[in-house]
Amino acid sequence: MTDDVTPENTERDSELGSELDPESFDSETFDPSTFDPEAVPVEDAELAAEVLDFWAATRQYAGMAKASIVVGQTVSETVPPQAWSFGDEPELAEKLLGAVLAGDKTATSSALWDYDDEGAPLPVIGELSILLDGERHPRALIRTTSVETTTFEEVDEDFAAAEGEGDRTLESWRADHEAFWRRTLAEGREFAQDMPVVCEQFELLYPKP
Repeated sequence: MTDDVTPENTERDSELGSELDPESFDSETFDPSTFDPEAVPVEDAELAAEVLDFWAATRQYAGMAKASIVVGQTVSETVPPQAWSFGDEPELAEKLLGAVLAGDKTATSSALWDYDDEGAPLPVIGELSILLDGERHPRALIRTTSVETTTFEEVDEDFAAAEGEGDRTLESWRADHEAFWRRTLAEGREFAQDMPVVCEQFELLYPKP
């Protein structure tokens, strides 16, 4: 669920796990709500604390601060969203985060098979996410605004442009993503024009571009 060999072409990082390996930077998702600081490396404990602090400082941008003042904090307000990064290496994470912060990238796509293989839920409209940079520091808060499962060949020009990568054309999107999925799909999966693709659009809540 990441993109391919060039920094211009990467997808939403995998939400299919809870541990992050800083050496391999496999870009799995970090879920602070299930985090046990006594059972994981120190660097992940530091990440958990940083994500919690980031969420406390930015949840107002998701419309939660006012309610907590009146009625107290609810579970949904105190438990941060999942934190993840784009790409499969730090350089890609930085580049694509930069595109999000600049307002150029408002969409991402993933192979549906990745979710199926891991038994992970698909993103849903209204879901919040914290984006990490290449050094695994929280930098942005986004909210999913649209989720559609289609086929590779049916992804259109508007969505390709919304991904904000490469030259933003459909031709570029197709070439880059075909190369990426041919390289990264799990064993037993092969790229095909009719392979199912999850197309997700999101809005940047914090910081504003």
